[in-house]
Amino acid sequence: MEIKIGMRQSNREIVLDSDRTRDEIGELVAAALAEGTVLSLDDSKGRRVLVPADALAYVELGEEQARRVGFGVV
Repeated sequence: MEIKIGMRQSNREIVLDSDRTRDEIGELVAAALAEGTVLSLDDSKGRRVLVPADALAYVELGEEQARRVGFGVV
């Protein structure tokens, strides 16, 4: 699933792909915001992204399954 994270006072956003579900990511974001801690997310390539909760502007969660591209039997 593609995740886009917007940061306060920044023109760029952080984009990563994760193997977690939409609900799991939502719970992690909500917990980080409620506690005022750091949002920690691992992407599908094994990298870890750490974002301070007070710097979050938005978190956009994409589709859980990627769309198929190309020709094939439906």
